[in-house]
Amino acid sequence: MAKTNTDTQAYIDIPLERVRNIGIIAHIDAGKTTTTERILFFTGRKHRVGDVDAGNTTTDYLEEERKRGVTIVSAAVTCFWDYHGEKYRINLIDTPGHVDFTAEVERSLRVLDGAVVIFDGKVGVQAQTETVWRQADKYNVPRIGFVNKLNLLGGDFDKSLESIKENLTKNVVAVVYPIGKEHDLRGFVDLVTLKAFVYDKDDPLTLKEGEIPQEIKDKVEAYRLELLEKVAEVDDELLEKFLETGDLSVEEIKRGLRKGTIEGKLFPVAGGDSRTAAVIYLLDMIVAYLPSPLDIPPVKGVDPKTGEEVERKPLDSEPLSALVFKVQNDPHVGTLSWVRVYSGKIEPGTYVYNSTKKIKERVSRVVLLHADKREEAPFLRAGEIGGLMGLKESYTGDTLCDENNPIILEKIEFLEPVVFAAVIPETKADADKLGLVIPKITLEDPTISFRVDQETGQTIMGGVGKFHLEIWKERMAREYGVKINLGSPQVAYREAISTNAEAEGKYIRQTGGRGQYGHVKIKIEPLPRGKGFEFVNQIKGGVIPAEFIPAVEKGIKEAMQQGVVAGYPVVDVKVILHDGSFHEVDSSEAAFKIAASIAFKEAMSQAKPYLLEPIMKAEFTVPEQYLGDVTGLIMSRRGKIIGTEERGGVQAIIAYLPLSETFDIANKLRSVTSGRGNVYMEFSHYEKVPPELEEEIKKKARGEE
Repeated sequence: MAKTNTDTQAYIDIPLERVRNIGIIAHIDAGKTTTTERILFFTGRKHRVGDVDAGNTTTDYLEEERKRGVTIVSAAVTCFWDYHGEKYRINLIDTPGHVDFTAEVERSLRVLDGAVVIFDGKVGVQAQTETVWRQADKYNVPRIGFVNKLNLLGGDFDKSLESIKENLTKNVVAVVYPIGKEHDLRGFVDLVTLKAFVYDKDDPLTLKEGEIPQEIKDKVEAYRLELLEKVAEVDDELLEKFLETGDLSVEEIKRGLRKGTIEGKLFPVAGGDSRTAAVIYLLDMIVAYLPSPLDIPPVKGVDPKTGEEVERKPLDSEPLSALVFKVQNDPHVGTLSWVRVYSGKIEPGTYVYNSTKKIKERVSRVVLLHADKREEAPFLRAGEIGGLMGLKESYTGDTLCDENNPIILEKIEFLEPVVFAAVIPETKADADKLGLVIPKITLEDPTISFRVDQETGQTIMGGVGKFHLEIWKERMAREYGVKINLGSPQVAYREAISTNAEAEGKYIRQTGGRGQYGHVKIKIEPLPRGKGFEFVNQIKGGVIPAEFIPAVEKGIKEAMQQGVVAGYPVVDVKVILHDGSFHEVDSSEAAFKIAASIAFKEAMSQAKPYLLEPIMKAEFTVPEQYLGDVTGLIMSRRGKIIGTEERGGVQAIIAYLPLSETFDIANKLRSVTSGRGNVYMEFSHYEKVPPELEEEIKKKARGEE
């Protein structure tokens, strides 16, 4: 077992090919944090294993996390593992499994080189498993898997593997087969070496070599043959040898597994109970099969001076390029910026250039991250993840680089808020402090928003879900001393158009001095759902001078923030500016901006506008005897059932539900299932609001209700 060594010398001595930047991703309650705790124990980072139920785990350090037993924010830890006599450094990020905090997964996967996907062995692939899998696909992150909880009633490795094949990838390949089932789980067979290992009866954190039980030999042989076939397919040399001899050496299998995993052609999976020594094998898999920073393609970005694509190799000698992927407010040290360094080196006391904002910032300290603790580091180099202190204006998604060799890396896109609630401060003192706290919260969590309702003067907070808002309410009180109550949750409706339309907008004002003149003619067209906004400039012959075109686009964008149906933002529209006129003296950017706003409102009124509502994809897991009751509940909430399947002795019902119908559905579900049903929801898409409901929303917007 590896012993930790986090002193400066160990930090410097580990070459980049022995660094692993990985994330732990999964559906809620699959065992991510428990797995992370065992990793920290076996790598020597901890001498006692923490427990989620006891509220003493390393990566769930927020009070809200320990109280609820769920991960809310990503936590990074650095540990070291000995593999075949060489020390590896593992930078590990434990991510949330709850959908309301999926932005934490998104930004982590954006900067990680590999991931471990944890599955609940009782049910296999679940809703959030599919979500995080798609996120990993988006960033081409190589993955390995661990089927957890096979020691519990209903735990089944074979069914879980089948579930992965059906729902995620056909390229899954077993590298471990469990010995024993459910409460009789007592070890595993390494399918690569064909060696069996059993847990010590008195200490499940210790492994002993044993014999492959007779009753699973056929299964083991079948899985090993499949392993050999899949490994051979990723390499011509291995394929030739396999066809000739029907076998491959252990080293050849490992080489093929590594190549296939890094290329995204294989998904190696082990199984067991992450509270046992099975995690030793998982650690070996992490270093054996997941990539180092040298195994991934050079990062690409844009040169802000030329607009051309440039790339940076993961070398200290290359010009600096780094991405800020998270900003954290630390009450003791101020702002902590989490960064992934793709090339070059960052040292304390030096300046970095923020190419996104075109400013220079001074780095006061460089640290390694260990959950809520920090360790001073002499530098962060190419391929590493760590923290910077001292940055004042560098936020999530900003690029840090060498001023003489600038680059802008791809930003991170986050979900927009879909649930809103009025913020009601408990006292005047809370109200006074609120304005100071809001910028800190939005800096840390890009999926939280605040705005002031112009009619009521109330502050409105937006988030990904109701739970998301409730967590921030608690954190505001504990971390910032601002106590608030939240009004009833409101839905983030959108407005769209049905047909094409044309309109013109004129803004002409004549006063004693210089006047104002702006005149535009536009056409608008509906875009496919989810396409957002497109602006096309068809002005010819200078009928509107080029310097006023950006003001026209800006005026349209501002007008889109408040549609004509019920005042909600407008989406999925193409605007074509095709004509207009100007005055040599009186025309200004302000005049064209106002004219464009007038034209857009007029065109939209003619384009048969309508309301859209957010639709959630929901997964209900219920005992079979309640299937009819839950189906009725879904239908009564305007839901559409898209499928059902059996999972570990319960029924999973997949359905689409309007967000407005879901706010109390968890309570209703508990009621109809005697507390035995669960529901998991995530935002899916927008759909047209039924006419009778649209009328109600219009009346409410006009203040008639």
